[in-house]
Amino acid sequence: MPELPEVETVRRGLNQLTLNQEITGGDVLLHRTVAYPFSTEDFIAGIQGQAIATWQRYGKYLLAELHTPKNSTNSYLGVHLRMTGQLLWLHSDEPLHKHTRVRIFLGQNQELRFVDQRTFGQMWWVPPKIEVKTVVTGLAKLACDPFAPEFTVDYLAEKLANRRRPIKTALLDQSVVAGLGNIYADEALFLSGILPDTLCINLQRSQIARLHPIIIQVLETSIAAGGTTFSNFLNVQGVNGNYGGVAWVYNRTGEPCRVCHTPIQRIKLAGRSSHFCPQCQSHSPIG
Repeated sequence: MPELPEVETVRRGLNQLTLNQEITGGDVLLHRTVAYPFSTEDFIAGIQGQAIATWQRYGKYLLAELHTPKNSTNSYLGVHLRMTGQLLWLHSDEPLHKHTRVRIFLGQNQELRFVDQRTFGQMWWVPPKIEVKTVVTGLAKLACDPFAPEFTVDYLAEKLANRRRPIKTALLDQSVVAGLGNIYADEALFLSGILPDTLCINLQRSQIARLHPIIIQVLETSIAAGGTTFSNFLNVQGVNGNYGGVAWVYNRTGEPCRVCHTPIQRIKLAGRSSHFCPQCQSHSPIG
């Protein structure tokens, strides 16, 4: 599933390529991809004639602010890539991928295509004067973004306090940290020297203070690498991310730890795989 770095990479690409171009139309090839409005005809009619002012990211959600000279209040286009969703910026003559779900036509024979193999991804059009969170309801449940000023050591400590569940499971909870997923939670815990099955209630304040900046560091490193190639992630121009080749522990079961050469282990917590080094993460943080 694309996580914060992949979604942020997509956001930056969209802001470079799609702004201030009028949406001339579109085509919904899989109706359930459009979560709102319930009529796909209303969805296309809503975005048609609008131009994209900017793309924003909230956790793993993308939100395009749409504007038109006819309306003083903007509408919004929301996107959640879920497990396998991709937003690709292509020429209109490009052959359709068999998993193309939605096409949005823009000027100069370009289009934005939503491609989604597993079909869990969703799109929303939020009409003017309607609160976005009442339509894209997942936004209301999001915790603080790791790059927000409010994401402090105190904030993280408060979110983890008295929780009797593994720290890895807590970090995947979007009501604890917005945007963090399986890959980068594993990486952050490795660099923090914390075993993934450590209960939150047993974490010391010093461990949380160490984990906090490392979460941000890991995300920044992956964004700089254009995300990871896991789950077939592509940016808007169809290019793979580069982070996967330098992952510390994620998806490296049985391979030697890059620091101590102990084989990387994998366990399941709440149905999700967790990768870790039993040597490095039972002693002190890396570096």
